[in-house]
Amino acid sequence: MEQYEPDSLSAAQLAAARRSLTSGRGALSRRSLLRASGVGALAVGGAGLLSGCGIPPAKREGESAASDDHSDKEKQISFSNWTEYMDVSEDEKSRPTLEAFAKRTGIKVKYTEDINDNVEFFGKIQPQLAAGQDTGRDLICVTDWLAARMIRLGWVQKLDASLLPHAYASLSAQFRSPDWDPGRAYSYPWTGISTVIAYNSKATGGRRVDSVTQLLDDPALKGRVGFLTEMRDSVGMTLLDMGKDPGKFTDADYDAAIGRLQKGVDKKQIRRFTGNDYTSDLDKGDLAACLAWAGDIIQLQADNPDIKYTIPAAGYITSSDNLLVPANARHKQNATRLIDYYYELPVAAQLAAYINYVCPVEGVATELAKIDPDLASNTLILPDKAMAAKSRAFRSLTSKEETAYEEKFAKLIGA
Repeated sequence: MEQYEPDSLSAAQLAAARRSLTSGRGALSRRSLLRASGVGALAVGGAGLLSGCGIPPAKREGESAASDDHSDKEKQISFSNWTEYMDVSEDEKSRPTLEAFAKRTGIKVKYTEDINDNVEFFGKIQPQLAAGQDTGRDLICVTDWLAARMIRLGWVQKLDASLLPHAYASLSAQFRSPDWDPGRAYSYPWTGISTVIAYNSKATGGRRVDSVTQLLDDPALKGRVGFLTEMRDSVGMTLLDMGKDPGKFTDADYDAAIGRLQKGVDKKQIRRFTGNDYTSDLDKGDLAACLAWAGDIIQLQADNPDIKYTIPAAGYITSSDNLLVPANARHKQNATRLIDYYYELPVAAQLAAYINYVCPVEGVATELAKIDPDLASNTLILPDKAMAAKSRAFRSLTSKEETAYEEKFAKLIGA
């Protein structure tokens, strides 16, 4: 199995990022590392890239491209994933779950961590997809909004449900039917990403922070509040606090949320919009409270008992990173078998214990408890029914909406 660091972050940047956030096992969360390079590319022109750069789609929108499958003859898979998004052995020389899959099936996995940012990665594979060519990848992992766009363009293959018995049976209800892939015909989630409120209890004087209203209006927090450079998280959480459903909002609702955040900027309530660097600021107390990604909080709490989190009564935003088979991939059946493998309970538990994000596999708690009882009882990894009921997804956007909304958000955050 090939393993190497992504080429768009220098060795120095990677080392600095790892120093900024480590857990007891020495791993950096995937979501934090991808933010190490700063504001997402969409905020600085990436929306234009997603519009096609003048390259027409290989298929009509909504038409899925099929391909000849070579799985029977070629026992291999090429899998592109995010950095630090796969379990590794203690000596960091092997990837146990991938090796176990290869041993069981005889299918060799070429595993590459070459995804650092959704837009950047899409730029790598878009020319081949648009030309109807094989990207050289049989399985990719991208965030839900990009998965939605690729499905809409017909640039991914419909999955064979007969090869997904574990995935079909064990997918958590929370992730079963997103508006961009009803019934999960084209994708299955690798992990869920929960956006919550985090605070440093020492910095707040022991006061609990549990709403976006507090973040934006509490004078005791002025100048010590952080929001995220990810538009769907910051705007989505603000919409929820305003009593709006992020899955059904209008243009007027979006503008109202941007206006509310702008007031927070103007009166200097918001210190700044951050990428992964909120973790070090929160840890030190430079940020008293902020929006945060759940996997980061689990890791921070391991070293700092002052770090707390809350789920707002209004709800919280959940997104997902998803496995898809690109159009014209050579080994669709092999890739589909690998998707199903990660929905087997012992395998799902081993992965969840390493990456610490929301596990989309129902019934994994018993297996996870065998590895670490604390992780098994942590609702940031395995949401209970009450927490899952508060989760909301940011709705799919049209190309026109995506461009307009990102431009407004980029202006807000000064990108």
